[in-house]
Amino acid sequence: MTFAFSKDTVRKAISAHSALGLVCCALLYLICATGTAIVLYEEWQRFEQLDAPEMSAIDPASVQRGIENVLASEKGKPATTHLYVHLPTEALPRTTITTDTQAVHIDREGEIVVPEENAWAEFLLALHYRLNLPALYGMTLVGLLGAMIVALSVSGIVAHPRIFRDAFRLRARRGDDVATLDWHNRLAVWTLPFALAIALTGAMIGLFYVSGGAVAAAAYGGDSEAALAPVFGGEPEGDAAPAPMPDVAPALAYMEREYPEVDPYYVILHDPRTAGQHVQVIAEHPRRLIFGDYYAFSPSGEFRGTVGLADGTVGQQVAASMYNLHFGNFGGLPVKIAYIVFGLALTVVVATGTFIWFDKRERRGQRSTYLRAAWWGLVAGVPLGLVATLLARFALGNGAPFVAIFWVVCLIAITVPLLQTRRASVPDKRSPEPVPAE
Repeated sequence: MTFAFSKDTVRKAISAHSALGLVCCALLYLICATGTAIVLYEEWQRFEQLDAPEMSAIDPASVQRGIENVLASEKGKPATTHLYVHLPTEALPRTTITTDTQAVHIDREGEIVVPEENAWAEFLLALHYRLNLPALYGMTLVGLLGAMIVALSVSGIVAHPRIFRDAFRLRARRGDDVATLDWHNRLAVWTLPFALAIALTGAMIGLFYVSGGAVAAAAYGGDSEAALAPVFGGEPEGDAAPAPMPDVAPALAYMEREYPEVDPYYVILHDPRTAGQHVQVIAEHPRRLIFGDYYAFSPSGEFRGTVGLADGTVGQQVAASMYNLHFGNFGGLPVKIAYIVFGLALTVVVATGTFIWFDKRERRGQRSTYLRAAWWGLVAGVPLGLVATLLARFALGNGAPFVAIFWVVCLIAITVPLLQTRRASVPDKRSPEPVPAE
């Protein structure tokens, strides 16, 4: 059976297909650009709030005092279900306590100094992580785009069998189109291991909600916490009856005494001041890709064991390594610099790949004037949007509408070249008609 469509319908369908492909490329470009910027997540937080107290370490008694001060400041508010203490690290030498309603920096003595104000860094992370969409939809979309990068990397290698042999061959003298193609292929080869690692881990992180929900629905009666318990540990049964304040100082002292080879960087109080409360310390293991392991303690500081991310099953250790491998949170500043260089190269590969597509279309006689103009606008608009939001952070404060500013700047950056292209393609009616030769 064949279907007959008018030429106008076919032309519109091709345009819609091209526009959809351009949207996918735009999202890939956005994710690569923001991913490169978010490598400096901790550094952005320090730059964003220069007046926050910094320290290389804090003693356990001061941590406990800080927790008590923060909870005391929340009298009259709903009881917080979780309290998080970020301990000083080399990348972010600050002690920050976060509850359900606030986040504050404390000093070496455990006194509250200033509220945490890192809204721009959080905006940047959300833009990369989920495109500022609700978590389920945004992370799923980003995960699918990560899988798309894997497919593009593999298919690009298969489609260009000489790509490794020509890894250092550039033909810039043969014309701009050829130079663009060569730079695209060369950068794609040089960044291939990085691109595959980033794309695979990004796809796994992004599709976490979908895969976790599917496993929960299939084997755990829809209970997501039960589905994740074999990997990240389970939650003890809660008890909302009032109880005295938990003491994290013995837990931190125990970690220092019994596990001197690890570096605690996070303390979590679950359901503080209830009978069901318990304490977890997350500690980093040097020279390991895992983000750390969970060390469980009673409210009085009695050690209850670990989840086993450091020495558990292969699946647990792989799952615990995804985040650090994706964001470059290992190896210190040299690794971060490498991630930024490779991230910029991957961003250029995505941008030039779209220009190559336009060139191929035009060689087949398909005009891409407006698509090319829109793409140029987006390529410039994303970094301009990030700069505009950062400037707004210091001009308008922590509550600046970052999402609106970013997308408006991107829209303007796309619209301006489109209007310029349209104006250039319309003949000037004020011009005198040419006088025919006699």
